[in-house]
Amino acid sequence: MPQKPSIPKGTRDFSPAEVAKRNHIISVVKKHFERFGFLPIETPSFENSETLLGKYGEEGDRLIFKILNSGDFISKVDDVTYSSKNSNSLAPKITEKALRYDLTVPFARYVVMHQNEIDFPFKRYQIQPVWRADRPQKGRFREFYQCDADVVGANSLLQEVELIQLYDAVFSDLGLEGTTIKINNRKILYGIAEVIGAQNRLVDFTVALDKLDKIGEDAVKAEMISKGISENAIAKAAPLFSMIGTNEEKLEILSGLLSESELGMEGVEEVQAIQTHVEELGLNSASLQLDVTLARGLNYYTGAIFEVAAPSTVKMGSIGGGGRYDDLTGIFGLKDVSGVGISFGLDRIYLVLEELGLFPESLETSLDVLCLNFGEKEGVASLKLVSALRDFGLRADLYPSTSKVQKQFKYADKRKVPYVILLGEKELNAGQFIVKDMKTGNQESYALDNPKAFFQTL
Repeated sequence: MPQKPSIPKGTRDFSPAEVAKRNHIISVVKKHFERFGFLPIETPSFENSETLLGKYGEEGDRLIFKILNSGDFISKVDDVTYSSKNSNSLAPKITEKALRYDLTVPFARYVVMHQNEIDFPFKRYQIQPVWRADRPQKGRFREFYQCDADVVGANSLLQEVELIQLYDAVFSDLGLEGTTIKINNRKILYGIAEVIGAQNRLVDFTVALDKLDKIGEDAVKAEMISKGISENAIAKAAPLFSMIGTNEEKLEILSGLLSESELGMEGVEEVQAIQTHVEELGLNSASLQLDVTLARGLNYYTGAIFEVAAPSTVKMGSIGGGGRYDDLTGIFGLKDVSGVGISFGLDRIYLVLEELGLFPESLETSLDVLCLNFGEKEGVASLKLVSALRDFGLRADLYPSTSKVQKQFKYADKRKVPYVILLGEKELNAGQFIVKDMKTGNQESYALDNPKAFFQTL
């Protein structure tokens, strides 16, 4: 007996109903991307390894799926390297490509390669799948979609303000009230590391700090100590672990803490400016909250950083994030190109909308009209009628076989088809067709040569 097939952990099949819901989210996101002036691009699903590795920090590099070279790749490995069983030295000899980890680094590569074709500032959006060798859990998959919007070639803080508005517009349109857009600034984090004397441990400090809401204060402090950050430095950073109050109150505390750090104060001023502009413009359903523990472990952020939290009634990780990455294109040889972008976590947004029951009921209807099949002669006439209804823009179909009428009605009911057409021998001879409203049970007759009369009643 053949073994039952399976799919890799962290991946999923999607039913027609699930695809319809995903497409609903994508259509809303895409609509607002284009309303905000972003242009679409696409990049390959895999990149050269050197394009991706070293761009996400040590933790990110471990989550990159590497692709084995084609052919007999092992024969090209020397005996010493092979027998060492050291993956770090073996990997470069057997793999040259990797699945993309996100869409931002491939976008930076795209900008550098096509810089002579691009009109700056360049606003792009990209909706494609990415892959991460992560441990699967609720809301975290190994294959998932990202929906990104980025601006390169503009260093104004108004870009950050616009991206906050974009988040708010999308989530408002999806009916997702109560989202929180968390904001911080990498300059603030650098300033804190500087004033506590841990600037040489900046990455370790920020990576640990970013885990505060996940593992708690004691575990964060233990991780910092294990990374070589002194207890004295951690004590100086103590205000971060319990900072509460309004955004203005938090900024005031930070101003006192960072008064001796020029870069740190620059970060405070940037957050203050963004906060002021957002207050002037207003948000529809989201709120902006300064979170000084927000670090986002990716090494390429240099200024503002964002993370979107779902409504508190839903237990879910971030459903969006991003930030400014002024130096990102520099790693590919293009200097002094400022960039800022955000990403929507499609799969997590899907789970949140599903849990809150926010998907439109209309998504459950995949077909407007189903014509029953009463035989070959009637079927040909029905197909002609179905074609006419499709020309009017209706989603119409003919049941493919002459099964029992009860079975055909059951099929229509399962697919939640609102209208069923009956065109049997009697109706064909009379030049008519009957439409049954599946919700009310009412039936109406229409002339077969005037299907538009039925369409106009909808």
